[in-house]
Amino acid sequence: MKTSLVRRSVLALSVLALSLGGLSLQAHGQAAAKKDLVIGGTAGSNVDQLKAGIVPLLEKKGYKVKLVEFNDYVQPNLALAQGSLDANFFQHRVYLQKFAADQKLDIVELVQGPIAPLGVYSTKRKTLAEVKDGDRFTIPNDPSNLARALVLLEQNKLITLKPGIDALRATEKDIAENPRKLKFIPLEAAQLPRSLGDTEYAIINGNFAMSSGLKLTEAVVLEKTPDHYLNVVAVKRADKDTPWAKDIVEAYHSKDFRAVVDSKFPGYAKPGFLQ
Repeated sequence: MKTSLVRRSVLALSVLALSLGGLSLQAHGQAAAKKDLVIGGTAGSNVDQLKAGIVPLLEKKGYKVKLVEFNDYVQPNLALAQGSLDANFFQHRVYLQKFAADQKLDIVELVQGPIAPLGVYSTKRKTLAEVKDGDRFTIPNDPSNLARALVLLEQNKLITLKPGIDALRATEKDIAENPRKLKFIPLEAAQLPRSLGDTEYAIINGNFAMSSGLKLTEAVVLEKTPDHYLNVVAVKRADKDTPWAKDIVEAYHSKDFRAVVDSKFPGYAKPGFLQ
């Protein structure tokens, strides 16, 4: 009797193992065969890069790609984490890491890509040499781009930040010297172009500057973008090594994409493999 029960138990476990193994193989097969991709990007240059340079390359590999356009820096990562996007392209590494940590999202960098540089724009002044006491600057209100804007102002000798601070996390409280008594007005990044008529200067993320009709050549000054502020493609950690994710990486590293960037996106900051 006991021997029979043991045999039945072993048989049941064997069947269960085969079943689970089959499900695992089926799931792996489905991931490997995935050919429908949904990629998000913010309005302007980020979506334009995807349309002109990346989607055509993925389509040549047999993918059907749907692009979803966003007008803020919050929803693309939430949509990615929730599974309505497979990937997104709109943010730099510093923003991604902070947002993922703050929101407890398991999303990671896949590959770097070009970015339209952060710039200072004005309809009232032609250069930063024309700055007057009390001039108003609108700046991005998200922490990583706020810090980026302050560093740009320090590089142009308008303010001095406290020694020893983490430049990636600088805030207005870290300003040690502001001799011209400049006034800083934080706004959501997408709203910065609209502030140009109301303030003397606006520090605007490149994609939103261009989506509003501004040109990089119209900036009073552009940042010299360091690598950690280049845009990245983000995916869920579980998807990082999938065949389709590797195909996205291959597209960004391709000579065809480099040719598109050089011809259609001049002046963009680029990772080393695209230079």
